Amino acid sequence: MSARVLKVHRADNVLVALQDLSRGERVSYDGTAYTLVDDIPAKHKFFMQDMQAGDAVIMYGVLVGKAQYAIPAGARMSTENTKHAADPYDYRGVQYEWKAPDVSKFAGRTFNGYHRADGRVGTANYWLFIPTVFCENRNLDVIREALHNELGYAVTAKYKQYARALVEAYNKGEDLSGLDLAPSPSGRVGEGPRVFRNVDGIKFLNHQGGCGGIRQDAAILSKLLAAYADHPNVGGITVLSLGCQNLQSNDFLNDLKERNPSFSKPLYIFEQQQSQSEEQMIADAIRKTFEGLVEINKIERQPAPLTELTVGVKCGGSDGFSGISANPAVGYCSDLLVALGAKVLLAEFPELCGVEQELVDRSVNEPIARKFIHLMKRYEEIVTAVGSGFHMNPSPGNIKDGLITDAIKSAGAARKGGTSPVVDVLDYTEPAVKPGLNLVCTPGNDVEATTGKAASGATLILFTTGLGTPTGNPVCPTIKVATNSKLAARMKDIIDIDTGPVISGEKTIEEMGEEILEYCIRAASGEVHPKAVILNQDDFIPWKRGVSL
Repeated sequence: MSARVLKVHRADNVLVALQDLSRGERVSYDGTAYTLVDDIPAKHKFFMQDMQAGDAVIMYGVLVGKAQYAIPAGARMSTENTKHAADPYDYRGVQYEWKAPDVSKFAGRTFNGYHRADGRVGTANYWLFIPTVFCENRNLDVIREALHNELGYAVTAKYKQYARALVEAYNKGEDLSGLDLAPSPSGRVGEGPRVFRNVDGIKFLNHQGGCGGIRQDAAILSKLLAAYADHPNVGGITVLSLGCQNLQSNDFLNDLKERNPSFSKPLYIFEQQQSQSEEQMIADAIRKTFEGLVEINKIERQPAPLTELTVGVKCGGSDGFSGISANPAVGYCSDLLVALGAKVLLAEFPELCGVEQELVDRSVNEPIARKFIHLMKRYEEIVTAVGSGFHMNPSPGNIKDGLITDAIKSAGAARKGGTSPVVDVLDYTEPAVKPGLNLVCTPGNDVEATTGKAASGATLILFTTGLGTPTGNPVCPTIKVATNSKLAARMKDIIDIDTGPVISGEKTIEEMGEEILEYCIRAASGEVHPKAVILNQDDFIPWKRGVSL
């Protein structure tokens, strides 16, 4: 890798700046010198040749845009001179051949997980609170504060102490600027001693659904909540229902039974309109849940083969280095996992725009390829019908840091899935049952995507970021992977792994991918706690199947 610029694919006609470059500089790559006609900030691209209006812009070896007017070589790619473009795609009957990576150093490795009665293995042991309707959110908040504070899972004590100190200083007429927040404990989940050693947390799925929308929304939400109740990382469930809402408790129970006929976890349902009082219902829910916690605390971590891992791969707050460092490193980890017999989930369908043909060609058979084509085209039709499109996916932050078109963002994002064959395509909430790479239909939206991955069974999520994002999931430990070392140093409170050494040339993609897998094994065993887990970053947003990118 050049210390200053990088050509990602031999067919590309743009180069990526690995450091800030100045107008007028001469930059050499592969024996050719380029004179820059613009300042090129790190992560951005410049053209290797003169471009005419309508010329194809190629990066990652695929069409990612079209030149809008004549552009000289050495000019910076921008939203003004380049617009999104992607090639059409269809099933071609390609026989994909994959060369699996060498996994000999991981042969026979295990992780210490929680073995469930149905044979699946969780990487954590959570108690889950589910409201069937948004009317119960406030009751969940009351219960959360009570249980988190008393059972050792709260992470807010330092903020309460800080607020108290500010009030005291204000009342005394003292200067507030000198009061600093106490540092957070490092590497611990919660701020107090845990009452239940084998219960990793008590989680709450607050949401805005269950009533008031169309009945289809309630039906999808029911399947989503059932998927979370059935998740391998969940040991027991408490459900709060109002009683009159669209999503009835029996609907949820029927979806749960359909998903897993052998479901046997402790599950308690409380219906407010059948209770003596709100106070009594909350007290009963807390007492019954406490009894359930006593039971699931008896479960101990036990060794399990790596085949029992299901790892979701996600990117958010992406930058121009995402597709060069973190995503391909995670992609190599994905290939290692697939070669070891585990499951990998790649979602974010709007961020597969432009690489559809590659994924179609990698599908193991025509029905799977056709299902992917159908879901992608149906999704795009819904978005287009309201005057939007996948081309509007990059955020202002993405664009500022070098992701000029959706196809560029997508081509880099898809590298998280590695190079293995696509063994299955899953619609939203469908469970992953086949070892190998599974495509999961979700939006690109960070929380909606992680919510969907967990619903399909992800027991860990590898989340790459170039700008930094405080996103996690209630039931699936989320590991943050930085694309660059500056981010890892600046936001070390939320970043777990730094792939910046790939950019500096200190490490290869393969070395970094192996390090990521080692971290996954330790996190799955409870030996390390990802920052999102320590901070209780428990984000949960159901997808209503409307327009979301």
